[in-house]
Amino acid sequence: MNRIRRTFQGRPLPIIFFTVFLDLVGIGILIPVVPLLLADPASPEYILPAGTSVQTGYILLGLLIASYPLCQFLATPVLGQLSDKYGRRSLLLLSLLGTALSYVLFAYAIFTHHIPLLFLSRAFDGITGGNIAVAQAAVADISTRENRARSFGIMGTAFGLGFILGPAIGGLLSSPTFVSWFNAATPFWFAALLSAANAASVWFFFPETNKQRRKGSVDWVKSFKNIAEAYALRKLRPLFATQFLFQAGFTFFTTFASVFLINRFGFTQASIGNYVAYLGIWIAFTQAVVIGYVSKRFPDHIVVRLTVPLAGVFIAMQLLTPSWWWLLLISPFFAVNNGLSQVLLTTLVSKSASAHIQGEVLGVNASVQALGQSIPPILSGFIAAILTPATPVFVGSILILLAGAVFALWFRPLPPPVPQDIA
Repeated sequence: MNRIRRTFQGRPLPIIFFTVFLDLVGIGILIPVVPLLLADPASPEYILPAGTSVQTGYILLGLLIASYPLCQFLATPVLGQLSDKYGRRSLLLLSLLGTALSYVLFAYAIFTHHIPLLFLSRAFDGITGGNIAVAQAAVADISTRENRARSFGIMGTAFGLGFILGPAIGGLLSSPTFVSWFNAATPFWFAALLSAANAASVWFFFPETNKQRRKGSVDWVKSFKNIAEAYALRKLRPLFATQFLFQAGFTFFTTFASVFLINRFGFTQASIGNYVAYLGIWIAFTQAVVIGYVSKRFPDHIVVRLTVPLAGVFIAMQLLTPSWWWLLLISPFFAVNNGLSQVLLTTLVSKSASAHIQGEVLGVNASVQALGQSIPPILSGFIAAILTPATPVFVGSILILLAGAVFALWFRPLPPPVPQDIA
């Protein structure tokens, strides 16, 4: 143990990589399983009481998915301030242990068919789950200006790998055809163990990276102030509006994409997991290869002007596919355009802000993204209940096309920023 600790002494980046990787594996595990619990009465994993309408299940699914990002929207800026004040290591431990406990509660809720506990567990994870935000702060602590892009690139690789493996693992661990005693709760017991192992690695091997502790009080309503500030930063308003609409559209798509696949093509949890993993491979390829190639050859705003509306078009095309294997042809184009849009929108926000307010503006951008991920699941559940499960996917396509229109009409690239406030 001491030898391993000495190996990681002064080298926290491998632990951060491990933290982000395992965290995304845990998040990805949920994707193929949760729709079966509430939105597929034909599934043996369905846990709603007999006689519950399918429409009620759709509404509950939307509310359950929304509970995590909504609580994260409220809590993440607070956790970031607390990590500035008390250190990255202690907050990372707190968030990882909170995540482990939330998965235990979620697995128990599935086992006992306890619907309120499902919601409590996801809300609790959203409140304590600042893993990624605190890890990003730790990367910033240990990086120089010259190697920061490389360090965040390594973190992005961990993110991509975790998202590839998580859905596939969730699909396998929840399928009794793979192992007879596996069920919908199994992936969440596994995710709890991963989070506990992650917390142990931080406890034993992660050194404190925050050498300059912040003084002063914590702003408990920072999330709401960030949204107000997004409106106040006049020259960044088109970018924040584009970011909000894009995230909202993508969240509409992801919330009911699995239900659409179940209803249209008869997908099981294993096939959903494999499909999402396939999509993740293309997203990782975009981050590792395509972004570097494109950003060296074309201005960021020109690329975004093209990729955002194309992402909306390729979502709509998935609704029109006559057979599931068409998804294998469409998904790479969607993943590449989505991946480029996600990264370059944030890059444009950063480039449009003066150096002395980078952290503040990126924090505002994160809150705008979180808000865009919080509202759509609630609305999508009601939309699916009133219309069809495919409708939220269509709404997602429309919102992303609208994001492209806002960007094309109102965004103008700024000259290199000068060291003064741009508000």
